[in-house]
Amino acid sequence: MKILVINCGSSSLKYQLFSMANEQVLAKGLVERIGLKGSVLTHQRGAEKYIIEDEIPDHEKAIALVIKAITDPNHGVLKSTDEIAAVGHRVVHGGEDFSGSVLITDEVKESLIRNIELAPLHNPPNIMGIEACQKIMPSLPQVGVFDTAFHQSMPAYAYVYGIPYDYYKKYKIRKYGFHGTSHKYVAERAAVMLKRPLNDLKIITCHLGNGASITAVKNGVSVDTSMGFTPLEGVMMGTRSGDLDPAIVFYLMEKEKWDFQQTNSFLNKQCGVLGLSGVSSDFRDIENAAIEDKNDRAQLALDRFAYAVKKYIGSYAAVLNGADAIVFTAGLGENSSSMRMKICSGLDFMGVKIDPDKNFTRGVEADVSTIDAKTKVFVIPTNEELMIARDTYDICK
Repeated sequence: MKILVINCGSSSLKYQLFSMANEQVLAKGLVERIGLKGSVLTHQRGAEKYIIEDEIPDHEKAIALVIKAITDPNHGVLKSTDEIAAVGHRVVHGGEDFSGSVLITDEVKESLIRNIELAPLHNPPNIMGIEACQKIMPSLPQVGVFDTAFHQSMPAYAYVYGIPYDYYKKYKIRKYGFHGTSHKYVAERAAVMLKRPLNDLKIITCHLGNGASITAVKNGVSVDTSMGFTPLEGVMMGTRSGDLDPAIVFYLMEKEKWDFQQTNSFLNKQCGVLGLSGVSSDFRDIENAAIEDKNDRAQLALDRFAYAVKKYIGSYAAVLNGADAIVFTAGLGENSSSMRMKICSGLDFMGVKIDPDKNFTRGVEADVSTIDAKTKVFVIPTNEELMIARDTYDICK
């Protein structure tokens, strides 16, 4: 069975084609600048890359180009779309409607449309990708895999906020959490590395990139996570403020005479390590500035980020009553040995001990803890596309 995985953004589309017999990636690629000048598709088969420049006014044309690329006689991998068994779509927000991946029906699409107000930037392009695939490949099953679904297992006391309950019922204001597909994948991989059943483990997963979230996973399910009603809550990120006293928002709006749009942009695009360091939203740039230029603000941003992650790990250790493993994933988590060391320093009470030599790893699965560590520390590259392919396969096989 071959599964096509689609991840649509507002002006981009990522895809991977899997052969599920051995979970091999047959081809993958990226369509950029959809609806803009200079649109391009970068298609990769093995080590070979092919650049296809064309006018791509919408997602339907983007999907058509993807199909053309994977069935091309010269650089394609299929003779026709008849070889594709199903299409799996990443969908950011399923609200409270979905606790797992589902076959997309008209009723499911109606739910996705209702949830646009919860994810106005992400759900519309996700829906456009689904509708484009349905139009071009009408006979193929389409499956929705939700970023929020993994966290639907949280108990009510973990997801409600300290506001009148009527507003939760009326507007669905609650913690939803994100990066669920990533947290689920690395938790499953951690169980394999521990050689123990997932349903018998307590794992703290740290998805650390430009967007960052921490999740407490007990017996294979999410019981708490750092992102909330939106991806703005939680640890400070590349450009997002993370946890903040709400009164600061009102104070700044009054002082700076900002309207809602300006305030929203400020909190999501001008804060985080970018705002604190004044250097960049890219942690690599900030680390270079701190080390090479002795930039105090860059160092402060790194220290503040590590401190925030450590606090969440500590609080989730309390939620879980201990932890069998801490997992680092995503760009920063997989590649920054110094950040992993900084975060884990002082977690001796949990039995966390990092081996400095083992910790010098980048982008590969590794146990970076010492042999006698009570709580293991793993580096596990995330693979959300494979997780989407697996869920799609399970639903359609």
